[in-house]
Amino acid sequence: MQSLGRKKINRHIERDHRKVCFKPCGVRAKDLDKTELDFDEMEAIRLSDYEGLYQQECADRMGISRTTFSRILQQAHKKISDALLHGKAIMMIED
Repeated sequence: MQSLGRKKINRHIERDHRKVCFKPCGVRAKDLDKTELDFDEMEAIRLSDYEGLYQQECADRMGISRTTFSRILQQAHKKISDALLHGKAIMMIED
């Protein structure tokens, strides 16, 4: 059996993001479309946007390359933008 793609490197996640979710006001969660944010995407947002670290420092703390960190951060920003612009809930998922 042939492997599909590269094996995902374990990433160091410093915070527990399991109980984090957001939704638009005034709409029941069950009635909303959902955007799923992986733990590594949430950690990238925390380190880069909240902590204000440079991407290389963020990548080092997560145990990944800077280019991988940049890709994860870009995916996270796109998902969050989609949720905010289209009134979706944001749910954290363990990948």
